[in-house]
Amino acid sequence: MAAREAIEPPFDELRFTFARSGGPGGQNVQKVESKAVLRWDAARSRALPRDVRARFLARFARRLTAEGELVLASQRHRERERNVADCIAKLRAMLAQVAAPPKPRRPTQPTRASRERRLAEKRAASRRKAERRRRGDDA
Repeated sequence: MAAREAIEPPFDELRFTFARSGGPGGQNVQKVESKAVLRWDAARSRALPRDVRARFLARFARRLTAEGELVLASQRHRERERNVADCIAKLRAMLAQVAAPPKPRRPTQPTRASRERRLAEKRAASRRKAERRRRGDDA
């Protein structure tokens, strides 16, 4: 099975908006819109293969809006360009997590020791209940 190369974000589908960042920075932070907010309509994206899109929507369902839009924000840096790059890096990391299909689960058998423990616990419970029944008859 060939490994799938990293999926690039669909740059033509990404929308950026900018806002003023919070935190320290003096006058600059109050007049420069350096916070980057990335919006991507993941549910309707045609850039991803269908299976990858399904895994993305399932894995990150809690991070999507009701319309299926992913919203990522970055205000770590003082420069707008670095915050845009940070948003794209976050999206790349998310896509990398769902790029490869999950490995199929191989069912395992219970070990001999675990089967013996389970049977021993059942025998002990049976003895406890049998003793309760015997005591109840005498009264």
